[in-house]
Amino acid sequence: MSEQRLTHLDAKGQAHIVDIGEKAITRRRAIAQARLSGEPQTIATILGGGLNKGDALAVARIAGIMAAKKTADMIPLCHPIPLTKVSVDIEGESETVILVRTTAETTGQTGVEMEALVAASTAALALYDMAKAIDRAMVISDLCLVEKSGGKSGDYQRAP
Repeated sequence: MSEQRLTHLDAKGQAHIVDIGEKAITRRRAIAQARLSGEPQTIATILGGGLNKGDALAVARIAGIMAAKKTADMIPLCHPIPLTKVSVDIEGESETVILVRTTAETTGQTGVEMEALVAASTAALALYDMAKAIDRAMVISDLCLVEKSGGKSGDYQRAP
């Protein structure tokens, strides 16, 4: 990896919000994911809609969307940006793992990687919250950016 300057630090090494005023307006998209691991019965109960608290998948989708919209309130140096799309997809990956995959899109001057990541982590946390009464040992892991497109830095695709 080539040496790059951290954009959120000024010449004195102090944190600041990046000036995006001169950046081009482009279509930007990011996909992120997280995994929730638990006992097979827990995962089946979540996916089957059998929790006493209600439909965990619907709650997690809404939580992820809401979180993406509030990213700038939670991550100090993120710009508030107008999102044109946020989606949260949740599926069983195996009998012990649920995959949460989120997409965030905008047409603007800065990317949506953080919005997609915040959405994925929050949706996974909402699933944990919904099912913690039956399995407190669940683990949220593998939060990562899967891909991004648009903007000056170009496209990114995580290697399989």
